[in-house]
Amino acid sequence: MWGQNSSIPSCPQMLPKAAWSLLLRKGGRGRRGMHSSEGTARGGGKTPPYTNCYAQRHYPMPEEPFCTELNAEQQALKEKEKGSWTLLTHAEKVALYRLQFNETFAEMNRRSNEWKTVMGYVFFFFGFAALVIWWQRVYMFPPKPITLTDEWKAKQLQRMLDMKVNPVQGLASRWDYEKKQWKK
Repeated sequence: MWGQNSSIPSCPQMLPKAAWSLLLRKGGRGRRGMHSSEGTARGGGKTPPYTNCYAQRHYPMPEEPFCTELNAEQQALKEKEKGSWTLLTHAEKVALYRLQFNETFAEMNRRSNEWKTVMGYVFFFFGFAALVIWWQRVYMFPPKPITLTDEWKAKQLQRMLDMKVNPVQGLASRWDYEKKQWKK
């Protein structure tokens, strides 16, 4: 790798730090990438907003036309475009526009029906989660303890009243023991 048929030393520690960084900058074995005015470090490519020919709301004028390969009819129309535009019909102007751009601003700003798909997925997952919770309650969780039944709670309340639990400010203070009903 480093020492095989190259003028670069086999051990990077042998070069001083400044010489090593100069070697990397000038394109030695550890070449990091070239920066050019054309675009990215990989070379002649273009930066992402310019890679496609589709107009977008935030970048409405792409560098490349939508149609790059023209047939004979389209080439004739492009030649006619170089003349007076008053001689062009409305259909020809629209055809020229479609050669340059994929969509108009009205078409770009048109609402999509994607929200329906998203809401469909949301409701599907809510329904699936509800089925999982129901299945867990029916088949996984143990039965409710006897202390949560209404009969047990009524007996427990009666026992607390019989024992006169918290007679000053609590439950027993609100019970009328002579009439056997709650105070009004």
